[in-house]
Amino acid sequence: MDTEPRRRGPFWDVLAGRVPPPAAAETLGWQLIEVDPEQGTIEVAFEASERFVNPVGVIQGGFLAAMLDDTLGPALVATLPEDQFAVTLDLHVQYLRPARPGRLTGRGRVVRRGREVCFLAGELIAPDGKTVAVATATAHLQARRD
Repeated sequence: MDTEPRRRGPFWDVLAGRVPPPAAAETLGWQLIEVDPEQGTIEVAFEASERFVNPVGVIQGGFLAAMLDDTLGPALVATLPEDQFAVTLDLHVQYLRPARPGRLTGRGRVVRRGREVCFLAGELIAPDGKTVAVATATAHLQARRD
């Protein structure tokens, strides 16, 4: 994991403790496992709380979508200079099997990065190694406004 002081921007500032993590990431139990900004890949973990379950006891799809968004977005944001940020324009999620409370692993990657529009893909993996959901996203690069 590369958290060298030379890296700056929202993603790196959170990792270095210069700014607090987003409340949404804390709610989801977001934890960085590995990031490779040169390859545009990331692996993160989430702690799916009992509070995320629907009436039949599985994680509600909106939480899984949020986890995927918080996997794909950081895969891209980690590659950007400190004066740029990316916003999600479109997130398409396919749910493959139910997810239960506990640790879920997100793997994301930048499929193609253009000057303004980027394409991302990833998956959410259960502790048994089975994929519970996959996603693709389109993101728009823009200048940061602090």
